Formats: sequence, C-alpha cells, structure tokens
Amino acid sequence: ARENAEVIDGHKEDGSRLVIKPRNLRGIENKSMVCSGKELGLSDDHDGILLLETDAAPGTPLQDVMGDVVLDIELTPNMARNFSMVGIAREIAALTGQNLRLPSTEVTATAPSIQGQVALDIRERDLNPRFTLALIKGVRVGPSPEWMQRRLRLAGMRPINNIVDITNYVMLETGQPLHAFDYDVLVERAGGKMPTIITRLPEKGETLTTLDEVVRKLDDFTILVADTAGALSLGGIMGGAESEINDASAEDALRDVSTTNVLLEAASWNFINMRQTLQAQRERGKEIGSEAGARFSRGVHPAQAEVGLRRAIDLMRMIAGGNIAEGILDDYPHPAQVVVVDLPVKEVERILGIALSQGEIADILASLEFGVEKIGADALRVTVPDHRLDIGLTAGDMNEDIGATVAQADLIEEIARIYGYDRIPVTLIADELPPQRANVALVGEERVRDALVRAGLQEIITYRLTTPDHEALLTPTGSRSDWPEEGYVTLANPISQDKTVMRHTLMGSMLDVLAANARWSDRQALFEIGHVYLPVQGQKLPDEPAHVCIALTGPRHPNTWQDVGAVGNGLMDFYDLKGIVEQLTGALRLADVTFGTCEHSTFFPGRTACLMIGDTQAGTLGELHPLVREALGLPDQPVLVAELPIAALTGNLTDLDIITPISNYPAIYQDIAVVVGESVAAADVEAAIWGAGGGLLREVTLFDLYRGEQIGAGNKSLAYALTFQAENKTLRDKDADALRAKIVRALEAKIGAKLRA
Repeated sequence: ARENAEVIDGHKEDGSRLVIKPRNLRGIENKSMVCSGKELGLSDDHDGILLLETDAAPGTPLQDVMGDVVLDIELTPNMARNFSMVGIAREIAALTGQNLRLPSTEVTATAPSIQGQVALDIRERDLNPRFTLALIKGVRVGPSPEWMQRRLRLAGMRPINNIVDITNYVMLETGQPLHAFDYDVLVERAGGKMPTIITRLPEKGETLTTLDEVVRKLDDFTILVADTAGALSLGGIMGGAESEINDASAEDALRDVSTTNVLLEAASWNFINMRQTLQAQRERGKEIGSEAGARFSRGVHPAQAEVGLRRAIDLMRMIAGGNIAEGILDDYPHPAQVVVVDLPVKEVERILGIALSQGEIADILASLEFGVEKIGADALRVTVPDHRLDIGLTAGDMNEDIGATVAQADLIEEIARIYGYDRIPVTLIADELPPQRANVALVGEERVRDALVRAGLQEIITYRLTTPDHEALLTPTGSRSDWPEEGYVTLANPISQDKTVMRHTLMGSMLDVLAANARWSDRQALFEIGHVYLPVQGQKLPDEPAHVCIALTGPRHPNTWQDVGAVGNGLMDFYDLKGIVEQLTGALRLADVTFGTCEHSTFFPGRTACLMIGDTQAGTLGELHPLVREALGLPDQPVLVAELPIAALTGNLTDLDIITPISNYPAIYQDIAVVVGESVAAADVEAAIWGAGGGLLREVTLFDLYRGEQIGAGNKSLAYALTFQAENKTLRDKDADALRAKIVRALEAKIGAKLRA
C-alpha cells in the first residue's frame, strides 16, 4: 500500500483506519507498507504480512488478483435443494442449457479398513435414517489454503483450521453438513477401546456444552450423537466442545494436543425434529445460528450423506495429508423409496394451457437430472432424483392416487419454471362460468359482523392456537383438572410453546387482547368471529364450528368534551352486554329469543345467562369471575363476555320482515303491578301477560322492580306498562279494563301472582 493509501489500523480492535505517511525506518525513508490480512479488511490475522499464491507482477492492483463477484441469493422455502453451490449450478445449467460439472467424490484409501476401529449404534431410526463415518489418520491440522479461506469468507464463514474449514466448504458446495470428531479423544473416552458412535434421545436432566460454549438443556425429543461416555453433539445442528478438532499452539505443541486422527460424520436427520429442537432452544433464549441446522431443518435426502462424506475425506487427504481408512461405515437400513411418476403429455397442456411435445418435456426434466423414459407417444415415466424431496407427497397414510396427482403437478411446475413463465401466453377463459350460488354460511357470518359493527363494536382476529394450561385459566382455580383437556388437536411442530393445540373457545384469545389493550385504553368493546375445534367421540378429526365472542369493559360511553364525568356514564355491566346480544338477535330477525339462568365456571355466579332461541341454547353470556379476571391480568372492573355459536344464530336466516300496519285509532295505556315469588322469572310473567292479552295487546314494558317489607320476604313486585290498541275502532276504557282483568286472572292461575294494591 503506497503513500496516502487508507488501511485498517491492525493494532486496534475498533476497526479504525489510518493513512500511510512517509516515515524513517532504520535511517531509510519508507513511503509504502506491506499489509496483513487485517489491515486490508480481509481477515482478523495480524501476525504477519499477507502472502499471495499468485504469479501476478508487482504493481498489479489487488482487486485484479483477489477481486471476485459475490452473488447474494435469497432462497424461498420451496427451494431448499438449492442451499448449496451444486444446487445453484444445477439450476443455472438447466436454465442455460449447459452441462453440470460435479465435484469429484473419488476416494484414495491407503490405510487399513475402518471396520473394527469404530462402531455404530442408531437407536432412533425415525429421527436418524442414515449415518455414515470415514476415518483418516495422520493429518496435519493447520490453516487452510488461502483460496479456501477466501471462498469461506466471501460466503460469510470464518476460517478456523483446515479440517473444520473442509467440512464447511463441502457443506456450502454440496449442501450436506458434516462433523469432524477427534478420533483419539473418542478412544480415550472409551477407555482405550474401540469407540462406539450412538445416536439417541437424551437422558433425564442431561445437558450438552456446544461449540459456541453454551450449556444447553436438552428436551426429551432432541436427537443426540453420543458415545458410551456421554453426548458429543446435537444431531444435525452443532457439535460438542469435548471432541472438537484442535490445532496445537506453540506452547500446546509440547503437550501434543493437536488432532492427528479424524473421524468424519455425514448423516441424515428428520427435518421436523430439527425444527423442534431449534425452536425449543430459541425459546430458552439460546438460539443456535447453525448452518447445518438451517439445511437439515429444510430437508436433506439421506443419499447426500455419502456424497458429502467422500468429497470431504478426499479433500482432507489432499490438504491436511494423512491416510484414509478403507471403506465407509454406513448404517442405512431402510433406503428412501425412489419416486416414479407417470406424466401424460395432455396433462401438461391441460394445466399450462400450452402444447409442448413429448421431447420438449423430456428435455426440460432431464436438464434438472430427472430420469425420463418415454411411454408410447403420449406419456413419460419420470424418476425423481434423490436431491428432490419436494416432488409428491411424503406422508405414508395419504391416498396413492392423490400422491400421484400432486407429483404430476410438481413436475408440471418444474416444466413451466424452466420453459419460462414469461413465454406462457395470456389467454381469456374459454370455459363457461359456473352458476352463481350463495355461500349461506359466509352470508350469515357477514350479517353477524355487520350487526355488531353497527352496535359500536370493533372486530379483532387472533391466533387459533393456544395451550391447555392457558384455557384452564378460564376457571376460578386455574387448574387443568377443572378444564376438559381431552380431545385437543395437538400440533406436532408448534411454532412456539404457547401455541401447541387448537383452541376449544374464543374467550381465551379474546381476553388476552383485552388485557393487552387495557394498558392503553380503559374502554373496550370488541368482537371476534372464528372457529373452535371441539372433539367428536369416535372420530379422529374435530368439529370446527364458527363462534362469535363479544367482550365489553370500561365506561358505558366513550369520553367526549360534552359528557366527561356525566351521570350515567358508569362502568358497563351485564345489561350492556345483554343489550348488545338483543340488538344482534333483532338484526338477524330471530323469533322466540329468551334469556335463561345458568351457571358457567368462567362467569360470576348470579351474573350469567344462557341465550335461548326457542328450545335451543345458543350460547352463554355474563360477567367474568373475579378470580379469572385476576389470573388473566385484566383491570379491576367488570369484564362482560359472551360466546355464541354462529350456526345457532344464522340457522334460519330470512330476508323477510313481517310488517303490521300502523293503526289509525288511539291507544290506551294502563299499568299493572303484581307480587310474585323471588324465584319466578320476569320472562315467565311477561309471557303470561302476552298470552292473556290477545291481539289488542300491543306492548308490554317492565318499568319497576321492588323488594321490601310491604310485600313480605321472599317476594318481589314487578310493574308493567301495557299498551292496548285496535286496528279498526277506538277502544273504550271498559275494553281495556276487561283485558287487564283477564291478564290478572291469568297471572294468578299460571304463576300464583297477586295484584299489588
């Protein structure tokens, strides 16, 4: 670097820069400096100058010697097969019509067989379908060649030593993660005997210190690579610190701690189990930034294990020296099934809308390394290569015909992708449009939604996932023993520990939102329409009815400059919620709607009601129990909640209204007060009044409730305003008196009521 060049200050750790100025060194003026990798920003090495393996003439700009083009490629989830240089090269070869050149996997073995030097014991074959091992002895652990270090750095990986770097290099190259063990450490752990590599689940309370020096608690589903002395690594994710590859420093060389014999592992793992393990560690605040885990969690075919192993072991021989033991220790008891799909040419045309010949289709698939065999003149038999885990269904219990149809669609997608989406012409639909049919269920939901919005409520949408423990908080004890736990649909691969099952009720998620919003707003009026998942006896799958949940809390009216602190703007109570439900049933034109008494563990005793539509219970509403409210972190004020099944509300929807003409004749108004027992419901009294009033009774309104000594203990007085009106004449007072007397007699006979003086 010449005078006035700006470089990184190699003597500082903060990345600050310095400008080279002339200076005297041993009496000689120097106007330039030979740089280390750190001063050039290429590495952290500042122990010496950077030595280049090149024939470039002095004075050649460094960018012409070391410069390169780095492609930053973002992969979508369905492109896991391209998580490697070979994968990307395979795509480019297919798109450009070039030939793919694969790295060599030939191995030159010169040492005795690996048999008898190490053993394998796979105990969880569903989680670890294949495990391969190779052994190389007499290696020299040290820095990797400059070209390998440079490529690793450009890929965002820090070079460590030649053995570890080769495993990372081959992973980036082929997509197969590998792990190198210090073989001598394994022999020492085995008491000087032949070591046995074991893949198993952890023992209770077992932990593992990984290469990032984090002590990790292990879940019971975490697959481990271990030996007879204990765990060695998190299978498919990260190695343990005890058996890592070491290169001796100057003072360590006297103690001979450098690795000389390497046992190399390449395996296959269950991708769902990998995701579970990574997620569990993340939720403990110990996230693993593992390149291997990123690949295995997306799926790596077991066939790739041997490819990566052979490539890496021969690179170690060439770069680190040593002798490769004859053979590979390979436990692969159930090789993955080869997927073969028959693809009719007409099906390709039907899906894509363009006519491709049998030969064109065969050439496209062959360019992606699919095996293609022509069946007559109108079909192809396609063999899926082992690196393509995304073609067809993998679930063993799926119908074969469905699996074949899905596989055909996957192949047609590949054909369209390589052919070019831009080459597929835009056409108008030629088929006849299907007849328009109403979606009755959706129409009903929209009617409910519109009615609640008009009532002043705001809609929310929440996750359908929860935990049994969280739903148990809807009981006063908060105990799962008081909450029906059976029948939950449990997720095999939950996105987090608080979303493991499908919910049985909307109330849990609704109240979570209410509690979160309470920190910012004292008044809330919310509703949600969503599905719950209820067990059905004798059936594997649950019933999935849609429910509507309504929640109210806070002041009855929003605060404005006109009515802040005004009388009547108290906290909402049960009757506000009941009014909302009545407004909803009225908007849906439901007949024979009543409210009955009932008990529910989530609600305050005596402040709970069941909505009845005819003889059918259509949900529950009430004030939240104080203990439930406290457990969910809600404010110390009434919280009103209703949960109603949509089907009960919309089962008999109609757009017809029964219209009664307005009478031209005046109405007569009379009051009536009756004394009934405390246990008699006001609804029963009102029903008896309507039954006796006949067609001239137009309106019944309860306007007073009284309890006191004048009517005796255990009694209550209910006062009603009655409206009488005829359509064809003017009623006289004696007509109204006669009807009133008839109502009194009916009340006495049916419910034992007495007219209050």
